[in-house]
Amino acid sequence: MNAPLPAGQRLLLDDVSLDDKYALERGRVFMTGIQALVRLPMLQRQYDERAGLNTAGFITGYRGSPLGAVDQTAEKARKYLEAKQVRFHPGMNEDLAATSVWGTQQVNLFKDAQYDGVFSLWYGKGPGVDRCGDVFKHANMAGTSRHGGVLVIAGDDHAAKSSTAAHQSEHILKACGIPVLYPSSVQEYLDYGLHGWAMSRYTGLWVAMKCVTDLVESGMSVMIDPDRVKIQLPEDFALPPDGLNIRQPDTVLGQEARMINYKWYAALAYARVNKLNRIIWDSPRARIGIITAGKSYLDTRQALEDLGIDEQVAADIGIRLYKVGMTWPLEAEGVREFAQGLDEILVVEEKRQILEYQLKEELYNWRDDVRPRVVGKFDDTGEWSGSQREGHGNWLLPATYELNPAQIARAIATRISRYFAGHPVEQRVRTRVAYLEAKEAALNISSKPDPDKDRIPHFCSGCPHNTSTKLPDGSRGLAGIGCHYMVTWMDRETNLFTHMGGEGVTWVGQAPFTSEKHVFANLGDGTYFHSGLLAVRASVAAKVNITYKILYNDAVAMTGGQEFDGPLDPAMISRQLAAENVGPIIVVTDEPDKYPAGTRWAEGVTIRHRSELDAVQRELREKPGVSAMIYDQTCASEKRRRRKRNAYPDPAKRAVINEAVCEGCGDCSVQSNCLSVEPLETEFGRKRQINQSSCNKDYSCVNGFCPSFVTVEGGQLKKPARAKAAAAPSLPALPQP
Repeated sequence: MNAPLPAGQRLLLDDVSLDDKYALERGRVFMTGIQALVRLPMLQRQYDERAGLNTAGFITGYRGSPLGAVDQTAEKARKYLEAKQVRFHPGMNEDLAATSVWGTQQVNLFKDAQYDGVFSLWYGKGPGVDRCGDVFKHANMAGTSRHGGVLVIAGDDHAAKSSTAAHQSEHILKACGIPVLYPSSVQEYLDYGLHGWAMSRYTGLWVAMKCVTDLVESGMSVMIDPDRVKIQLPEDFALPPDGLNIRQPDTVLGQEARMINYKWYAALAYARVNKLNRIIWDSPRARIGIITAGKSYLDTRQALEDLGIDEQVAADIGIRLYKVGMTWPLEAEGVREFAQGLDEILVVEEKRQILEYQLKEELYNWRDDVRPRVVGKFDDTGEWSGSQREGHGNWLLPATYELNPAQIARAIATRISRYFAGHPVEQRVRTRVAYLEAKEAALNISSKPDPDKDRIPHFCSGCPHNTSTKLPDGSRGLAGIGCHYMVTWMDRETNLFTHMGGEGVTWVGQAPFTSEKHVFANLGDGTYFHSGLLAVRASVAAKVNITYKILYNDAVAMTGGQEFDGPLDPAMISRQLAAENVGPIIVVTDEPDKYPAGTRWAEGVTIRHRSELDAVQRELREKPGVSAMIYDQTCASEKRRRRKRNAYPDPAKRAVINEAVCEGCGDCSVQSNCLSVEPLETEFGRKRQINQSSCNKDYSCVNGFCPSFVTVEGGQLKKPARAKAAAAPSLPALPQP
């Protein structure tokens, strides 16, 4: 038997709650990066209260990986947010959310403000950052309020693991004049977040914080303490007499002058006095410097460890390590101190250069006699190697995909070999690199991914898109953003895609120059609500022949199954489309009888069963102009979730395959496109079976003529017999935490 917990430990555990990450005023708690972003405004409110300020907070934005769960997490924490005067409001799309953030900084321009200021947090993935370029520029030029401030949380998907494009936000944020902080841990999300709002208030700038998947989806034990971050305002930087914050009235050229002459330099001064960039390791005889930030900082530390280099070894052989917290603009005084006495600097950063270019600019006119060599994306060979531009050298740390510790370790090893040839550490590094390469070879992996090999996902079992994305023979479809995007790599004549909200509008540019008469365009319900209705309007204005397939799944499925950020249902969609002069409009569904009597459909709307999908599409493609089919079937994953909560009907019916009758033709897989129809190897060859644990009861597999299918109504799955539990080992009492 296990020993009982000591009384003191039991008492401690009795006081622990999963909500401690939001409820505790101070102390150590475990949380993920997403949860830290939601806790951050509460921490800012605590910080302001201690400073005697009565402020409020505002969170808004639009979900998307790696920030897909921000809205769900904020919703779960709503009572804790509201207790700290923080309001969460999910945006309809990214740029409208950013516009509402702009409005929070205008509150105190008018006499009826209820708070000293409103600090705001905007969140969105990389493409959303791109979408907001216009509002970011305007609002950043206008400025922030003295006791408000804006933090832009930019979620970057460097490896395009859940995006239609690999993304890096620093360059667009730089173009908008927004300083960029890059945390390297969940703790730094809290620390840098407080610095971000303080910098925003001091400089009048919007301030961004870059979040990547590896960090924001990780978790760690962090310190919650409003006194942890000691904010210092620069005393050696002269602000203009009227400050840098938002004002009314204002002029366009006045905003530009404040930005160019003061704001960015105020941000640099703030970064310098608060040591956002700092030397982590130093050496009395430093020859090689490594400068890095964010995730790349963690990868660099891992690479150094893999090479057997710790802080003492680095000091002995002459390696200096510099961690950058604010990647743009790069503070000059700190990097010049870092560069002092070095022969070479290795810049370790993912994607396109942001640190490397700034570093070279800061060092270019600085003491020509001691200026170190700088390498990063390319080495310094300057040789032609086929794929490189002449004079750029060979790739050292590529700008594609994402970096990993093995790549960084190799890069560091090449530089050590150059400067410390014959040194015992150099030989040890060679041995370590050989070990890493042997390990990769044994595991048949490469530190350089093959861009032509994708890990292909598929629609869930019972997904409506298994049926809705089918096309009649002779037709072609266009894709867009959403789960249905995955149809582009299936054999369904749907190819190419657009950004979110542009679905079908590529046809406006194609139609006048081709003999093809008509196309279909898939448009998810979440995207329709986000911005897609404008794409429909553009097609109507262009008078092209196109049928929009509005895929209504009753959830924004791809980002986690959230509800829409406002009212939306098939009848409302039909009325909106009709008002845009779209017609005819046909609703296709797996349950034609589910709509209540008196449902307010647009005039002329007809409702058909999904078994008529092919016929419906053949009819619509013959109609001139813009027509629409609203395909209404609930997301399969949402069905499963709701059934677990007894919030959705669960039919007492299951389909099974009699393997003795099955001939293995595979027609059931063709009919359903469903992953729950699995191969079954038998002594008579490969047949089919239905995985009952993953089946979402769509029943598409029953379509067609197959005598091997049996439907069982009212039956229950047999539960496997439980194995006899082994006696639990006796464990010593756990130590006090």
